[in-house]
Amino acid sequence: MKEPKFSRLKEDIKAKIVHSEWKAGDKIPSENMFAAQYHISRQTVRKAIGELTEEGYLYAEHGRGTFVSERTIHTRTSKNIAVVTTYLSDYIFPRLIQGIEQVLTANGYSIMLKTTRNSRAAEARCMEELLSKDIDGLIIEPSKTQISCRHTSLYDQMDEYGIPYVFIQGYFEQMKKKPYVLMDDMKGGYLITKYLIELGHKNIHGIFKADDVQGQARHKGYVRALQEAGMLYDPDSVTWFYTEDREVKPRETISGAIQAETPMDAVVCYNDQVAVEVIRTLREFGKKVPRDVSVTGFDNSLLAKNNHIPITTISHPQDKLGSMAAELLLRLILGEELTEQELHIRVEPEIVVRDSTWKR
Repeated sequence: MKEPKFSRLKEDIKAKIVHSEWKAGDKIPSENMFAAQYHISRQTVRKAIGELTEEGYLYAEHGRGTFVSERTIHTRTSKNIAVVTTYLSDYIFPRLIQGIEQVLTANGYSIMLKTTRNSRAAEARCMEELLSKDIDGLIIEPSKTQISCRHTSLYDQMDEYGIPYVFIQGYFEQMKKKPYVLMDDMKGGYLITKYLIELGHKNIHGIFKADDVQGQARHKGYVRALQEAGMLYDPDSVTWFYTEDREVKPRETISGAIQAETPMDAVVCYNDQVAVEVIRTLREFGKKVPRDVSVTGFDNSLLAKNNHIPITTISHPQDKLGSMAAELLLRLILGEELTEQELHIRVEPEIVVRDSTWKR
């Protein structure tokens, strides 16, 4: 369906306001200037400006022109909280959202739920939309946290409007002082790798996600456990994958290692989803799990519990993380003075031992 002609102009004007290129009180270009720049009629320009005026972005003064308005949409209590996650699958996210919802509902709040599919562009669009909504706070799982965030201006706008926000399950490096609730992923990677070493494994491969801080931290824990045990870290034994190739790269890695007859008696996986695919691939090549190769996951999801070979993994109390994030946000909304420890919450991981690991 073809986009209405006024839509591009409307979105461009809104973006300049949201990103503070045009500030409150600034006069915007005339209808004639917009018409010439966008090759549209003045009537079309008028429609775009009219809608932005109705939405509170602009106001007109007779004989003077049209100006950027002081945004008043966030000056009153709405009892709405926005929750933005990367996915809404049946993996760990429903329990995460359930934990958030239980706390917020008990305190009289409603949830506006959005998803980004781990896309930076989609996250920016969500933020822009939320800045035009009536919300009291935001809980957000940021997208691709290992890559520098290019839309920090949108978070700055949240600060300017007095809308508190809490990061969950990750944060951007340049915003690490902002409130967050997350797992101690490095310790989790360390504990699961140390456990395999204690079982007698010597050739431990690792598969980690490259574009989020969880993957980087779990890898650091893996390295620390190897070093502590006096085992050589071999970069060729580590596979990095990105969001876009998460369904292909882990399988290709294991297939290639088996075909090349690379020594491998254990695999530390970024999460339970990867572990399931690794076990499936090993079985396709006639390898027995765990007798030939032990496999571990991360998250203690239903996938790990219900797999035909239940998976040894790291606990990830999703509902607890959700409830803790909601409780922290409510304290921020109330304007409580919080310590650094209260603002930056890390949940301790624990190993859940099942049938996918074997003592050598």
